[in-house]
Amino acid sequence: MDFSLSDEMTSRRDAYIFFLEEKIKPELNAWYRSGSMPKSMFSDMGHGGWLGFREINGTYSEDSMLQQSLIMEEIAKMSSGVAIAMLAHASLGLKGLALFGTEAHVEKHLKNAAAGDTILCAGNTENMAGSDVANIQTKAEKVSGGWVLNGAKSYVTNGILADYALVTAITDPKAKRTRRLSLFFVDLAANGVSRKKLNKQTWIPSDLTRIQMKDVFVPDADLMGERGRGLSHILEIFTNSRLTISALTLGTAEGAFKLAMDHARQRRIFGDAIVNFQAKSFEIADLYARIESARLMVYKACWSKDQGESDFGLHASMAKYLTVEIARQVCAWSADLFGAASTVFEHPIHKYPMDVWGSSLGEGTQDVQKLIIFREVMKRMESENV
Repeated sequence: MDFSLSDEMTSRRDAYIFFLEEKIKPELNAWYRSGSMPKSMFSDMGHGGWLGFREINGTYSEDSMLQQSLIMEEIAKMSSGVAIAMLAHASLGLKGLALFGTEAHVEKHLKNAAAGDTILCAGNTENMAGSDVANIQTKAEKVSGGWVLNGAKSYVTNGILADYALVTAITDPKAKRTRRLSLFFVDLAANGVSRKKLNKQTWIPSDLTRIQMKDVFVPDADLMGERGRGLSHILEIFTNSRLTISALTLGTAEGAFKLAMDHARQRRIFGDAIVNFQAKSFEIADLYARIESARLMVYKACWSKDQGESDFGLHASMAKYLTVEIARQVCAWSADLFGAASTVFEHPIHKYPMDVWGSSLGEGTQDVQKLIIFREVMKRMESENV
C-alpha cells in the first residue's frame, strides 16, 4: 500500500495554500464581522480551478476525490464557514449537476458553475424532514410544459447567494416511499421564490437560508435524472459529499489544534510553558494520534471512491463519523486551553467548537452514520454466513 500523495496533488495543494493566504485570509475578519461573504469568493475559487471541476483541453473533468478533499481540508483549517459554502456549491450543486443534469443542463450551466460565476445550492431538509430524507412535504404538480412547486426548504447553505438550487419535491404522492420524490433544477430568480436568511451561529460567514416556493413554475427540461428517483438521487449526492465534509471536519480539527499548540508553547503558567506539563503533553499525544487516524480514514474513503469501489459509501460514513467524534474532542480541548478568551466571538479559537457542531449535522447526523455502518456490517455478516 502506498500512502504517499502524488507530486501533482502536493503541488496543487501548495498552490492552493498560497491562494488562501493571498486572497482569502486577508478578508476573513471583515466577513466574520458582517456574517457574509461576497459572490466574488466563488469566482476567485472557480477561476483558480479549486471547485472540483476543471477545463482541460476544452473539456470539463472532475478532480479526484482525494484531490478535492485535500483542498477542502486546507480551507477548513483557516475557515470552516468559507469551506462549507464552497462544499455546498461544489460537492452538492456541481456534483448533482454532473450526476443528474441533462445534456442541456451541463452545456448551459456546468462551465459557469465550475468557474464560480454561477452559484449553486441544494435543498432537501424541511422542518419535519431532516434525517428522514424522504419525509419532505414540498409538492410538484404536473402542468402543461412543466411543474408547479409549492413548499419550503428550511436550512439551505448558500441559499441567499445562489442562482440555482437542486430541490426535491413530491411528484408521485401515491407511489411507494422510495419513488415519491423527484429532483428539480430551480431558478431562484423565478416568480414565487422568496428567501430568508437565518440567524445561525455556526459556520460563519456562510449563509443558512429558508427558501419558500409558492406556485413556482419549473419547465419539464429542468427535471433532473429520472422522475420518481429523487430520493435515490439526493442520497447519492449526499454519499459523495460525505467525503468532502469529512475532509472539512478533519481540517477544522487541525486548525484548532494548531492554534492550541502555538498557544501552549508560548503561554507560561506556574513558571513553565503549558506544553511542558506532563498532563498536557499526554493529551497532545493522544489528540495528535486521533487526528492522524481520522486522516487515514478520510484518505482511504477518498481512495475507495477514486478506485470505483462500490462500497465507498461505507467508508464515507465511517470517515464522517470518526472525524466528527475526533474533531469534537480536539476543538473542545483547544478552546479550553485558551480559557475565558475562547468565549469571545472575535477570538480565532471561538469558531472551531461551533463549526464542529455544524459538521455533526451536515450530510447526516452521527446516528445516521451509525445506522449506515450497522446495516453494512449486518449485510457483510449475512453474506459471510451464506
